[in-house]
Amino acid sequence: MSRVSVNALPFSTRLHPKCGHAKDILARDRARAQKLMSGMQPHGPLVIQEMCKKDGSRRAQSGQPDSGNSIDVTDAAVTYTCMVKMGQPGQSFKLLIDTGSSNTWVGADKEYKPSPSCKNTRKSVNVSYGSGSFTGMEMMDRCELSPGLVIDQQSIGVASSAQGFQGVDGILGIGPVDLTQGTVSGMGNIPTVTDNLKSEGKIPKESIAISYQPTTGADMANGEMTFGSEDSSKYTGDIAYMPITSTSPANKYWGIDQSMTYGKNMTIMSKCAGIVDTGTTLLLMSSGACKKYMEATGAKMDEATGLLCVTKEQFGKMENLCFKMGSTTFEMTPNAQIWPRSLNAMMGGKADGIYLVVADMGDMGGSGLEFIDGFAFLQRFYSVYDTTNCRVGMANTPHTQDNTN
Repeated sequence: MSRVSVNALPFSTRLHPKCGHAKDILARDRARAQKLMSGMQPHGPLVIQEMCKKDGSRRAQSGQPDSGNSIDVTDAAVTYTCMVKMGQPGQSFKLLIDTGSSNTWVGADKEYKPSPSCKNTRKSVNVSYGSGSFTGMEMMDRCELSPGLVIDQQSIGVASSAQGFQGVDGILGIGPVDLTQGTVSGMGNIPTVTDNLKSEGKIPKESIAISYQPTTGADMANGEMTFGSEDSSKYTGDIAYMPITSTSPANKYWGIDQSMTYGKNMTIMSKCAGIVDTGTTLLLMSSGACKKYMEATGAKMDEATGLLCVTKEQFGKMENLCFKMGSTTFEMTPNAQIWPRSLNAMMGGKADGIYLVVADMGDMGGSGLEFIDGFAFLQRFYSVYDTTNCRVGMANTPHTQDNTN
């Protein structure tokens, strides 16, 4: 049985500053889906283990991706921020959490002031993202994610110039270490915070568990990320684990096999491959599956927002949307299937409108990536991303059936 973990990092969820409208969110989600569909910048656990087998280390196959050819936090519609202390005494920075990149750096907004524990490597660092970049110097310093997660010597970038990072101080990169190759002059891979936590014996395995409370605001503290273990106080019942799918390109990321039904017996999607992705906002389905969902709910496309919408009468008749993963079924209640009404006006909708979080991913039928279980789905469940054991875990939480929307 899992114990309550002290290896937890609280975080806040926010919409990307450039997402001032629901159509912006949908456009970013679909663009991200296209990148994933093309197999761009693979960083799932199967890819990491294959690199280790071939090379005996996590050596990058192609080095740092070009700007625009990456899947990272700068292109995501929904982002997560946390407070991290650097140095001793600690200086606090507001960082974006990014599973799609691996360099940790500060200085985009708040200036980093070297502490007595800082060591200058005298190496330059340069990282380009999908819609941002930074340059600076690489330092070694103490990094405190939380009182229970302290890294004695973490390599961090200190920006002298940064573009595209409004309202944050930098990035906490928790992707695979191979993505750091070529970013620091004269150096190969730069150990990530997860690598160092494992090597310093602070965590028993390379895994991340994420819990949320359903979002009701545009920028709110509603999540917790646990490194190396699971927090049994954050979920109910047991965690169901699914192996990474064998289907490409979903198997290059956190890909799983699942089927979907609406209510008790209407099949929306037969068993197929897709991915679990914290960087996607909505619950995306292939065109065929989305059409079936629209028929089942009576939903229509809302021209103003680009989202599906239902009437109050239709909402009153909606049923659970069921996801079968392995032998376990997880259910999104009707309330979980709708956009938070408190955010309607901000997203370009009517204050009393009922908009759905399910969206058409585009015509990718038979593509090997038929769905993306994004933030709208994940905020109702406890999810585990276990690199060591190449699997994804899912469990219900005390908030799975909340009526917050």
